[in-house]
Amino acid sequence: MGSYAYFRQHIVPLEDAKVSIVTHALNYGTGCFEGIRGNWNPEHEQIYLFRMREHFDRLMRSARTLQIEIRESVEELCEVTVELVRRSGFQEDVYVRPIAYKSGEVIGVRLHDVEDDLNIFVAPFGAYLDADKGIRCCTSSWRRVPDTSIPGRAKVTGIYVNSALAKTEAWMHGCDEAIMLTQEGDVAEGSGENIFVVADGQLVTPSPSAGILVGITRNTVMELARTELGIETSERQIPRSELYGADECFLTGTAAHVAPIIEIDNRQIGNGAPGLITRKLMDLYEQVIRGNSARSREWCTPVVPAPVGA
Repeated sequence: MGSYAYFRQHIVPLEDAKVSIVTHALNYGTGCFEGIRGNWNPEHEQIYLFRMREHFDRLMRSARTLQIEIRESVEELCEVTVELVRRSGFQEDVYVRPIAYKSGEVIGVRLHDVEDDLNIFVAPFGAYLDADKGIRCCTSSWRRVPDTSIPGRAKVTGIYVNSALAKTEAWMHGCDEAIMLTQEGDVAEGSGENIFVVADGQLVTPSPSAGILVGITRNTVMELARTELGIETSERQIPRSELYGADECFLTGTAAHVAPIIEIDNRQIGNGAPGLITRKLMDLYEQVIRGNSARSREWCTPVVPAPVGA
């Protein structure tokens, strides 16, 4: 058992997937990526890859923004990913990272006339945030990069320096996560998650016009809220002060799943514990991603890990 990678159109052990220090993407951040969760179900003895095709569809859109050519089709990328997860043999939650990037070994700031490549690797990945007890957040002094500077709808590697600054600032203040604001001071998103507010029994989340990454988990939660709980979601501008009076608040993301927020800027949210609606959405989402829901057949791809030593 061990990690594998898709590297230069071949599946190889992860330790053999190396790039040069001269690689354009390493020097200039000229790449785009996705994160795909594989969720282990011990009763089924399977890993369920969640909304894999949607992630690769978004990767294709991100790549077009950066003028990166991906030679493989979405179907081929899905097949490769299933084989990587199968070969790795992990019987635990995993994270799949596809990255399309400027692979040319050249110096010079540009997108044109630089070679492209695509790699995928898989590795074990546990809980990103402690969702059971809820998390403490603070608004960051680092503002979300506007779409007119780096397009937020594309998962560009370089833009995540912005997120890293915010995340570490939150950690230095004793918090679990940062909430980033737009240049105008309205709520945008977390360092790697979308954000929702529960107010008067309804969900509210920033509009895509706020320059957010339109998350796949975000869209999943909105659909589950509507179809399973009869709760609609309003996508609109959210002033920072609205967070403080929220009945409930939570983050969503591939890494974070659904993570309840119990405190923002030293202010208790609701009663200081994960709220009822948030809990219901957490439970619904968990059932789906583990292959225990009727919606799992629509959104999940089951993979049986290869036996140890196979």
